[in-house]
Amino acid sequence: MEKSFSELLRASFKSADTEEWLDIYFTRPIGLAFALLWARLGVHPNTITILSMFLGIGAGWMFSHTDLWHNIAGIVLLMFANFCDSTDGQLARLTGRKTLIGRMLDGVASDVWFTAVYLGIVFRLWNDNMPFIDVKWGAWALLLCAVAGFVCHTMQCRLADYYRQIHLYFLLGKSGSELDDYESQQAIVDGLPKKGAFWERAFYTNYAKYCRAQEKSTPEFQAFYRNIRARYPDVSDMPQQLRDDFRAGSLPLMKYTNLLTHNSRAITLFIGCLLDIPYIYPLFEIIVLSTIYWHMHRSHEALCRRLNTTYGL
Repeated sequence: MEKSFSELLRASFKSADTEEWLDIYFTRPIGLAFALLWARLGVHPNTITILSMFLGIGAGWMFSHTDLWHNIAGIVLLMFANFCDSTDGQLARLTGRKTLIGRMLDGVASDVWFTAVYLGIVFRLWNDNMPFIDVKWGAWALLLCAVAGFVCHTMQCRLADYYRQIHLYFLLGKSGSELDDYESQQAIVDGLPKKGAFWERAFYTNYAKYCRAQEKSTPEFQAFYRNIRARYPDVSDMPQQLRDDFRAGSLPLMKYTNLLTHNSRAITLFIGCLLDIPYIYPLFEIIVLSTIYWHMHRSHEALCRRLNTTYGL
């Protein structure tokens, strides 16, 4: 018996704890509808991911213009890029067509969109005056967007993703989480042949560095995780009270991980561009989202330190 649309939709959620309401009621239903259509047409998930990159680049170009219609077009293109991002994963799960190249493309897609968006803002601001003063943005626009994109955006998304995967690990176990570590990923790199495995080596080398950066920024969690893994090799071996205590402390932080992903950025970007004050988007990244990031990080590290002490790990 085939599953209904609502059953397929529920199955596409990783957990109620980590899903954002806008994704639940808007992005994922539309993404699933597209996924079912593409599955009938025999379209490969990787094709959808590549399409999302072109849509995101087009959005960045549209946001470089100041008129209303270009900006509305940019909003539509970026929304469809995000639908594609949801669709490719859902389509891969529906069809079982998961590939290494797909994982690589999925990881780089949103970086391509937002690089185009930041460049669009730079081009748009370059010859404009800064607010309240008679000085052109010029290279200051490039510096502003570089700090927002390459420093703040990257750091925020990396840690938000890590905390979601940690939460899912304690909630659902390894099968329900994509929590990985530097050591195991580097072992995969070391086991690959020196020749004839270019894409595999490129992916796992980059992914190992990504995991390493996550671990270096979370020393209290690393100490906690090492201790519980030494005592309880599998999450199912842990006392339920320990898992419940971790979830109770981690769950309030999931709203921050959601704020540090796509939706809050997109909404701020859309408002800034429509009002012709696009600089509020990189400032939002640097000031507001960085503040949320530091609070989330400090709270999570404190949780791990407290549980380490409470359970004598």
